[in-house]
Amino acid sequence: MMMNKVDPPKELRVKNKGSMLEVTFDDNTVYELSAELLRVESPSAEVQGHSPDEKKTISGKQDAKIIDVEMIGNYAVKLVFADGHDTGLYTWQFLAMLGENQAAIWGDYLDRLKELGLSREH
Repeated sequence: MMMNKVDPPKELRVKNKGSMLEVTFDDNTVYELSAELLRVESPSAEVQGHSPDEKKTISGKQDAKIIDVEMIGNYAVKLVFADGHDTGLYTWQFLAMLGENQAAIWGDYLDRLKELGLSREH
């Protein structure tokens, strides 16, 4: 599914009291993305910086919750988290990339936390 253009998902569903986003694409590919992963990998400048060297490692988001999902045109959603973060625009392509590479991205995140002496807990 890693194409330049990814069609809008046929369904987005917040599950488990805001701790999970289920994304279903037209080809029936389903990704369950934790709110914690979505929060710490947010495509916002606050998290990603303005270049790969500026990417920040966000800690303490183990209990992240999605409290709102706002459609942005026909290309993305804005996720609003319980901690007030709401500046990332999650494009369909970004959500598909997270879903496809979830295990590796999560492993890299845990490695970065360990390297920096940070925790998933508050």
